[in-house]
Amino acid sequence: MVGSSDSALLLVDIQNDFCSGGSLAVPGSQEIFPVVNAAITDAQDKHWSIIASRDWHPVDHCSFNHRGGPWPVHCVQDTHGAAFHHELDLPATAIRVSKGTAFETDAYSAFDGTQLEQFLARRGIKHLQVMGLALDVCVRATVQDALRLGFGVELLAAGTRAVESGQTDDVLDQLAEAGASVRR
Repeated sequence: MVGSSDSALLLVDIQNDFCSGGSLAVPGSQEIFPVVNAAITDAQDKHWSIIASRDWHPVDHCSFNHRGGPWPVHCVQDTHGAAFHHELDLPATAIRVSKGTAFETDAYSAFDGTQLEQFLARRGIKHLQVMGLALDVCVRATVQDALRLGFGVELLAAGTRAVESGQTDDVLDQLAEAGASVRR
């Protein structure tokens, strides 16, 4: 990726509930922090926008098991689990994008109901470097949407982990076939 003002770093859902000890902890999630924090420093050096998406669910969200959804309760608004992980060196200037905020609508992609596409267009951003949690869920959905919307995408594999770690290579291959530049 060219280091220019038309590029941005997009960090997907690096929140307490998706990290070690969280209600929906992704195996190996702690291993991404050196890579992610180095990417943040690099993005700052290049004067890129830094964007961090987060699940920001209301109490009783439709994705929760007790509502018939596929997931345990996670990332409930204004809870410790929904906070960005303390090892994430997220600068105060980072743009925070909240998704999954409606009771009856789920959202996996950082583009899902957030107007992120319009924000990026207004800033002239055409290329995204993406990493975060979880590769086989929200990272995949975000990369697929970014590609569909015409963004160039570079996915840093070392900066992501999958809920189902056995799916990692398949997901990376799928995203590369869809047009993402995957750095393994």
